[in-house]
This record gives sequence, structure tokens and C-alpha cells, in this order.
Amino acid sequence: MNITIQTVHFDASSRLDSFIHQKVGKLDQFSDNIITAVVTLRLDKSETSENKLAEIELDIPGNKLFAKKQSKTFEEAVDLACEALRKQLVKRKEKLKVK
Repeated sequence: MNITIQTVHFDASSRLDSFIHQKVGKLDQFSDNIITAVVTLRLDKSETSENKLAEIELDIPGNKLFAKKQSKTFEEAVDLACEALRKQLVKRKEKLKVK
């Protein structure tokens, strides 16, 4: 799987970079046909402390899966988005088994 990280108006630290590669890389356990993953990180303009936004788009044959989560830290937002994508992958796999 090819993982691309895009940051809007800031540079991600190498620690955050490796965290994202580790978390998104684990999604391979649930589907071995993920082609690419695009992770977009941005700061929301809201005044609240939960202004870190993570969007992850997975490109799989015949479909695209997407998750967008907002949290206090980028790590937590990426973690929540990966969990949402994991659920989508499991659900998709079950649908394919039924057919």
C-alpha cells in the first residue's frame, strides 16, 4: 500500500509521520487489496481545542473508502479515522462473502 501524507499550512513532524504510517499500515490486515491511502491533516479555524482534522481516503479496487475525524491531537484524529475505516473494510468484506 502506498501512503501519502498531505499537510495543509504546516509541516508534520517525523514522529507524527511514522505514527501515521504505522496506524494506516495496520489496515492491510483487514484488506490486502488497498492500493493507496491519502492522509490529509489540517487545522480547523474553530476556537475549540478540538481543532485538529484528519481525513483518510483509501483506494481499493472498485471503490473508495473515506473517513474524516476531528480531535484534540492529530494522533487521536488519525486513530479515530483508522478505526472508522477498519469498520468499513470489515463490513465490505462481509458483504463480499455473502455474494
